[in-house]
Amino acid sequence: MSRGHQHKTRDKNKATLPQVPKNMKIDGKDIEYSRELADGEDLEAQARSDAAAKRAKNSR
Repeated sequence: MSRGHQHKTRDKNKATLPQVPKNMKIDGKDIEYSRELADGEDLEAQARSDAAAKRAKNSR
């Protein structure tokens, strides 16, 4: 058995992953909104997001 054939099952998942058309992909960025339109849940989620970003920055 040659080198290229011994790890074939490890990479089997790559061939079966679904392809998503470019027009259906999302960029993953947050949508901006005004504070006047935000409800309590939006403000709480924003505060949690900011706290998580701060923790991630400090852990580096």
